[in-house]
Amino acid sequence: MDWIIGIQRAIDYIEDNLTEVIDYEEVAKQCYSSSYHFQRVFSILCGFTLGEYIRNRRLTLAGRELATTNAKVIDVAIKYGYESPDSFAKAFQKFHGILPSQARSNGSNLKSFSRLTVKITLSGGNIMDYKIVEKEAFDIIEKVEAHTVENSENAKSIPAFWTRSHKDGTVKRLTELTTDKTFIFGVCYGNLPENAKTFDYSIAAKCDENTEVPEGFRKNTISARTWAVFECKGAMPKAMQDMWHKIVSEFFPTSSYEPTYEMDIEAYTEGNMGSSDYRSEIWVPVVKK
Repeated sequence: MDWIIGIQRAIDYIEDNLTEVIDYEEVAKQCYSSSYHFQRVFSILCGFTLGEYIRNRRLTLAGRELATTNAKVIDVAIKYGYESPDSFAKAFQKFHGILPSQARSNGSNLKSFSRLTVKITLSGGNIMDYKIVEKEAFDIIEKVEAHTVENSENAKSIPAFWTRSHKDGTVKRLTELTTDKTFIFGVCYGNLPENAKTFDYSIAAKCDENTEVPEGFRKNTISARTWAVFECKGAMPKAMQDMWHKIVSEFFPTSSYEPTYEMDIEAYTEGNMGSSDYRSEIWVPVVKK
């Protein structure tokens, strides 16, 4: 299914169920996707998480209901998924800037977070450097951690993983072990079982079959695949984030390829990652549509 149609179906499902318990797996099924991949693509495209969208829409409707009806605060809190008036009041005040009890006051300012609607617009016109490459199988040695996309935790936990790995010598050790010093990889593994809550992410480097695996690391083989390789130029992390947005919003909707969802690899070179001339790559396994 086309991503545009799928995302609109998912948004419609969310909007129809804002007063119910929303299962992210069911949301993703509207797009014929796994929860992991849907949440990841949703965040890339929208700039906020699926959880943030649902929460902000519920608080918008709750504020409107309190301002225009005689509904009790506790009833509105329960209707929009809050277990107690206190938790509702905290979320409501953080979003609207006032307490729920103040929503009925004449002249009270309430915020509105509008419903998403997918529209086909004229966009693009950007130069995107990419190539389709057939790569033979290769071995990597990697340090692996489990991460979650829930509440966009991966946006914080993966950078923290990199920071720790630079400080504790993991990256230095990989550089010493690798047979190809061109890149240090960030490998994001997909193809998760249904209802999986975490995914594996590794910091890795190429190795050969004779490389000894230190304690705390593992060796893995990346099988032969067709890859779409995208060149990034610019300071991290913005250059990488901008390229991911272009890949999801411009390349895949219009190209003759689609991702396999098995994994993706961010390939980092040596150098000043804060420089406007810093170069990196994104590798995405693909198949013909």
